[in-house]
This record gives sequence, C-alpha cells and structure tokens, in this order.
Amino acid sequence: MLPWKTRLVLGLDPRIVQGAAVMVLNAIFEGDFLWFSYGFRPGRGTHDALDALVVAINTRKVNYILDADIRNFFDSVSQDWLVRFVEHRVGDKRIVRLIRKWLKAGILEDGTVTVSDRGTGQGSVISPLLANIYLHYVLDLWAERWRRHEATGDMIIVRYTDDVVVGFVREADANRFLEAMRTRFEEFALSVHPDKTRLIEFGRLAAARRRQRGLGKPETFTFLGFTFICGRTRSGKFLLKRKSRSDRVQAKLTEVKEELRHRRHQPIPEQGKWLAHVVTGFFNYHAVPTNFAALQAFRDHVRDLWRRSLRRRSKRDNTTYERMKKLANDWLPRPRILHPWPRDRFAVRHPRWEPYAGIPSVQVCAGAPSNRCPYRDRKLVIMWLLRVAVTRAHFVGLKRKRSAHHRRLGDGGRPGVPRRSPGVARGGEGVRLRGAGKMRLRYS
Repeated sequence: MLPWKTRLVLGLDPRIVQGAAVMVLNAIFEGDFLWFSYGFRPGRGTHDALDALVVAINTRKVNYILDADIRNFFDSVSQDWLVRFVEHRVGDKRIVRLIRKWLKAGILEDGTVTVSDRGTGQGSVISPLLANIYLHYVLDLWAERWRRHEATGDMIIVRYTDDVVVGFVREADANRFLEAMRTRFEEFALSVHPDKTRLIEFGRLAAARRRQRGLGKPETFTFLGFTFICGRTRSGKFLLKRKSRSDRVQAKLTEVKEELRHRRHQPIPEQGKWLAHVVTGFFNYHAVPTNFAALQAFRDHVRDLWRRSLRRRSKRDNTTYERMKKLANDWLPRPRILHPWPRDRFAVRHPRWEPYAGIPSVQVCAGAPSNRCPYRDRKLVIMWLLRVAVTRAHFVGLKRKRSAHHRRLGDGGRPGVPRRSPGVARGGEGVRLRGAGKMRLRYS
C-alpha cells in the first residue's frame, strides 16, 4: 500500500492542482504580457478589449482593419514549443513536469481517450493561461517588434485569446503584415483561418472614400459578440456603432424556445423568474451604447416566444396580446444602457494625466499603441508638466495676494490671529459686518 502522503496527493482533484499552478504562473507571466492582450487575464475582460478597440479606432488614424482568426487554435498548439516557452521563464522542473502530464493526458470522447502531441486540452483550468503564453511568444512580441520596425504608418492591435483585430493607416502595411503573420504562424504549427480572416476598409474616412469610388457602405467586422459599423451622429460626425451579432442573438433565442418547451406547464411566476434571469444576463453584456435597438428587439422576441409557449398549454388558452404585455412588464426587465461610453471607462481604467502616465503600460492607449509614438506622444507628458507648473504658480500667487491682504488689515496673516473683514471696526464687540445678516463677536 502506498504511504498516506502519496495517497493524499493522488486523491486530489486535478482542477485544484491546476488552479494552484495558474496562480503561480500568473504571478510570473502577468508582468510579461503586453498591454494589448486581454484574454483570460486577471483584471481584464471582454469589455476592456472592446473599449480599447473603440478608443483606438476613434483616436488613431485607422483606414483598414484586419480581422484575423487562428484556425482551430486550441487543438493546433505545438506542445513542444509550449513547454519551451514555459521553461523560458519557469525554472522549477516540478511545474514543467506537471504541465507535460496535463498536456499528455488526452481527451475522452465517446469512451475513447485520444492522445495527441498538439493542443492545450481545451476545457481545463490551465488551458487559457497556456494559450496566452503561447500567443505571447508567437504573436504578441513579434507583432510589437513588427509595428516598431516594419510598419510605415500608425498601427493598432487588440487580441482576445485567438481573436485578433489589427488596424492600419496604409493598405500596404496591412497586406505585408498579413503575409508575414502567415509565415510566422507556419513556423509554430499554426495557420490563419482563410474564411474568417478579412482585410476591409474601415474608419472615419472609409464611407467618403468608398462613395468617391462608387462603392456602397463600408464593410463591417465582428469581435467578441458585436458587429462594428461605421456610422454617423446627428451632427454628421463619425460614430463607431456596435450591434449584437445577429447569429449569436438567434442562437440564444433558439435556446430560450427549446427551454420554454420543457417549462411549458410550470406556473407562470416560475417561467417569469427564469426569463427575467435570461433577459438580465443578455442585457448585462450587450447593453452598450448604440445597441439599444437590439436590446428592445431581444426582449420583444422573448415575449413573443413566451406567448406562443403559453398558448400551446391548452386549446382553450385565452392569452391575448394585452395580457402578454402586462406579464412582460411584470417579469421582464426593460431595456436600458448599462455600460458607459468606451472613452469614459477607458479613461478611468487608463488615466493619462496622472503622475504615472509616463509608464508605458498606463500611458499607452492600452491595447492600441500607435506606431509613430509607441509610448504615446511625449508632448502629452510635457503638456501635463506645464499644466502642473501653471497650476502651482497660480496657487502660489493667490497665497501671496492673500498674505498681503491680511498684512494690510493689520493681522499679519499669522495663524491663530483672527482675521478682520474690511467692514469690521477695531476694538468693538458685536459689530455688524458689512453686508452680513448676523452679529459677529470680535475681541481686540
């Protein structure tokens, strides 16, 4: 029989051990990951990546968007290269040995265990972190170097796991980057998805340029569940619109319809509570500015599906539109925008006028650095220093004027000495101040 310590270790859930390994590896690699990487990192989420992309397109010179997708990424990762990347920063052989075992564990499908020399074991606790480590060395560091030394114009990049969006000011840079990225991926057993990878004309000048060439509206691209559209405000200015992806919304409505079929004979309050959770969850993610119409349409479709489900409970059901409208108002939340504008939240997450704004990871448009100014324009730092100097001089001048005013009044501006207003006589008690409505006692 094995010793009790060995039996205790063998009886641990692999997810617990992987969770502990994730904590250790996060402490090591989090400082190495670049600022435009947002996937499965502590303190960063999908909306942070969306905000960075919107702010970058609105503030930088972006005329072309490369929407890149890696084909079957989690099943194509080279395990040998992944272990080498981990060993580059981790010297503990026990951690490396555990990672090797998890990678060689295989996948159980239909009662058959399949072991492969590729893949990160999608679905495991440590899989997202290993994917980030792999793409950090394969894509992030290479893209950052390409942006600095190869690009001839501005370039932005945002990556969320295997979804990459790159913006360029020149089409030639976009084509060269795409070809170089394909060559780079082939060296590390990856490939670009030919159908999901597109280079489109997009940005504040895209509509006018396409109109001059006799083309239609600018094409759209999708990222993290939203469709990005070139729009205009009421005053005619450029507005980057985000709309929920129609295929994702349709898939969600199909799930709701199937679940309502199983809950058809439950009491209406139970169905209403469940639908309220569904609609609330949808709003929590999709309730961004410029997406109100999609929220209203989703709620209306859920209400219509609920009405059809209730009418199929009995042939004599008398669920009318008026009654359904009342039930929807009682149980389903009304659509409203829950997320702030991207520029506001991005300014809070990444302040630029703070003393530490010179730090690259804070001052740079996180997730969207420019090629011309990799750490943002130094003029901003100079402007901030000038603003601080002017403000300080202003307050110093006010302080001097206040001290001179007190000296003229005779109190010398010293602390502890009561200050007299111009309308107060010396030596009097209960003297009324000029322009005041109350008595103020003063003692000489």
